[in-house]
Amino acid sequence: MKVIRGILVALAGLSAAACSNVETASRNRPLETELVPMAQVQSYEVVDVKVMVPANLRVSEANSYYPITDIVWRGDPVGDRRMQLATMFEEAAARGAEQLQGDVPVVATVVLERFHGVTEKTRYSVGGVYDVLFTLTVRNAETGEIIEGPRQVRADLPAPGGMAAIRLEQSGQTEKVRMTDFMTMVFVNELSGGHTPI
Repeated sequence: MKVIRGILVALAGLSAAACSNVETASRNRPLETELVPMAQVQSYEVVDVKVMVPANLRVSEANSYYPITDIVWRGDPVGDRRMQLATMFEEAAARGAEQLQGDVPVVATVVLERFHGVTEKTRYSVGGVYDVLFTLTVRNAETGEIIEGPRQVRADLPAPGGMAAIRLEQSGQTEKVRMTDFMTMVFVNELSGGHTPI
């Protein structure tokens, strides 16, 4: 019992010291540095979105758990994965642009750096994450001046596995539907001031 009382007394002392330090720091610090600025809300009208998927990004069709590559995508039939992703990004960006009818006309440029989805083996067993990384630049559509960027954006979406993945497919939530909806949300967020730098 004495040991417990001693620990509690020691903790109380530490707590009081911490409070004292906080009060001292607060008294000595200018008021403006204590205020956390709110995220700046943009007012963009997105008049065009350019999506680029560099030819040097490596594509893998390997059905292993985690291919070491830049692009893994199974949401479309086997084909030109770079073109498929560019098309999906363009659709998502166009949908997002419809929700952004602000004051400043802008052109957004997206350069894909990585799109690592899940293989069949991963999707129908353990599941994983759609790991997406791209660079975003926003220019004034009238002057061409860069307003934002280029900055990296990370957009990761959980990929349920096993029966959860099958149930999503059966309900119409295919990989392509989920990713297009998700990327639409990402673009709206990134172009309205809600981004988080990485």
